[in-house]
Amino acid sequence: MKAFITLGCLIGCVCAMAIPAFAGDETITLMLGGKFCDGYVGDVEHALRRVPGVKMVDFKRMKGHAVVTVESGKVKPEQLATAVNGVKGENWYCTGEVMK
Repeated sequence: MKAFITLGCLIGCVCAMAIPAFAGDETITLMLGGKFCDGYVGDVEHALRRVPGVKMVDFKRMKGHAVVTVESGKVKPEQLATAVNGVKGENWYCTGEVMK
């Protein structure tokens, strides 16, 4: 019985750690543009995820936009715009503008 209780506590602790905490999150929306940018959302997502504090990037919520979930107070919107504006390839580029 003691092993069962210990296993139950262990499973409960692991499950509690696996549940993401949303209390300190905020979303920042960027309007995307640029030559052929919509064809390179993988590159845009990679650039955004490299910004410390970014938790999730959603391109499906608003067409032509990136809705970025970040840890509250850890990411400035301008950092995200700079990350998107740095996404460039041969004959294509992306731009990001913070929506207010």
